[in-house]
Amino acid sequence: MSLVKRGTVYGTLMNFRGELDALGTQVNEPPYKAPPQAPVLYVKPANTWTENGGTIRVPAGTEVEVGATVAMVMKSPREVEGYVLMNDLRLPQDSFFRPPVRFNALDGFLGIGDRIRARNEAGDPAVFKLEVRINGELKQTVRFSQLVRPADKLLADVSEFMTLGEGDMLMLGCDVPRPRAKAGDRIDISMPALGTLSNLLVAESA
Repeated sequence: MSLVKRGTVYGTLMNFRGELDALGTQVNEPPYKAPPQAPVLYVKPANTWTENGGTIRVPAGTEVEVGATVAMVMKSPREVEGYVLMNDLRLPQDSFFRPPVRFNALDGFLGIGDRIRARNEAGDPAVFKLEVRINGELKQTVRFSQLVRPADKLLADVSEFMTLGEGDMLMLGCDVPRPRAKAGDRIDISMPALGTLSNLLVAESA
């Protein structure tokens, strides 16, 4: 299935148990002083999008964190059309609390798969499992059974405070620890039902 219309792409923070656990006592410190009570979202604007097979420019001499995930592709405000692979790259950061936009919104820093599997064909997202390889070496296995909010619950909670339109994409979240990659590395994120998302990192020109 190909996507006719691409809307806004939203990322989700702290939706994997390991990701939330890794924050430890930080969740009880200012400014929030408690774990999140609703989904924590951020936008990946159009300048960040890179197609499957495309190259992604990264700062020379800098490692980036790989964020292998699956996104729900919306058919209507509360109806999921299907699922697609994503690679949500970011610069390493120490805290999720008000991180600089540049960490998540650098040009090309979101690989988007070209295979969208219809919801009724993909199966239950709770059993999704992704494999992340860097230069052919397995670096991470992401199991979506570890979500804080499973896909349907995440969508329902997000829909309580905002409306998702046709073509919008909502990522389920990224598990930790995130593998790191650098210029010259090839990243492959695969899942049988969704195929493989591949991107090559190259150094930015001086």
